[in-house]
Amino acid sequence: MPRIVAIQFSTAGKLYDFDAGNLDLATGDKVVVETERGLGIGTVLREPAERSEGVPENLVTIRRKATPDDMATQERNRQLEKSAFDFCLKRIMERAMPMKLVRVEYQFDSSKAVFYFTADGRVDFRDLVKDLAHTFHTRIEMRQIGVRDESKMIGGIGICGRELCCCSFLRDFQPVSVKMAKEQNLALNPSKISGQCGRLLCCLDYEYETYCCLRKNFPKCGKRVRTPAAAGVIDKINILTGNITLRLDDNKQITIRRDEILSDNAADALPSTPAAAPAPQPEARREQRERRHHQRQPSSPTPAPQQKDETREESKRAAVAPPPPAAEVGGDEAQDGQKKQEGRRRNRHRKHGHRRKQGDKPDTSTTPTPNTPGA
Repeated sequence: MPRIVAIQFSTAGKLYDFDAGNLDLATGDKVVVETERGLGIGTVLREPAERSEGVPENLVTIRRKATPDDMATQERNRQLEKSAFDFCLKRIMERAMPMKLVRVEYQFDSSKAVFYFTADGRVDFRDLVKDLAHTFHTRIEMRQIGVRDESKMIGGIGICGRELCCCSFLRDFQPVSVKMAKEQNLALNPSKISGQCGRLLCCLDYEYETYCCLRKNFPKCGKRVRTPAAAGVIDKINILTGNITLRLDDNKQITIRRDEILSDNAADALPSTPAAAPAPQPEARREQRERRHHQRQPSSPTPAPQQKDETREESKRAAVAPPPPAAEVGGDEAQDGQKKQEGRRRNRHRKHGHRRKQGDKPDTSTTPTPNTPGA
């Protein structure tokens, strides 16, 4: 099984796995390894350990431990980096190029120099590369980085008074959002929650999960609660101390503990008010309707069913019975009036617009002839 060792090339840099081979290495030793960019000197961060699972593919073997000559070569490269930085910065200012030079890094064998810079957009640095290659006689690489990587390379002191996390121990950048600041009750002031790079502080992510777990045991702000002494609305919550600021109905504020809350139900916390009448059930509504119906009916006794039937038969007979004979006074005039009345009675039972059957003949004596236009 291979003996895998973890190596870093810069402080708080990424860790890379290498095969230690037969070398006896300890934490903090300097070693010379082959990388994609060429030879480099790294620092052993974890001692070699045998691993049977999760072995990376194409594992590179460490060449040797760093000798005093290797350390002298590295120091000479540091001097070259300073001179290259000053020369490049001078050329950038002369050409008024919209870029900021951050750092220059030489490879261990001086085969290539990498110039790290930041810029808002694309920069045409072809003439600059020609000047650098003509002066230092090596391969030149211009690499654009972000503002967080810039702070990691430069370093500095944070608002907390300590060295920046990114250049001391933080190896990878985690995404940070404003929600983390809100969850921790921090003032949303950009100067207070932003770091040297201008982005949100990386430390907002350290205690975010702790605040989320502790907040589950507290009621939300704006909720009405009740205590043995008073009842009010929650105004502020201090997760770390466990204190809750309560705003009473008279706008006074008091500080209570989480254990003093008797109920966090708004109905229990409200002052006692007369209970509203419950909604009537369907059966009760039916009884009320029947009671109202009986009250609206007249007090006279209702007729019996037989009396109702007799009354209906009498009304039918009266409707069907022929009218009494007209007086013979007038002779023909009385007969004409009787015919007209019978015609109206026949037409009354026929609906408006109803067509007659083909066998029926129109009653010319009773039906008036319509006045057609132009007649």
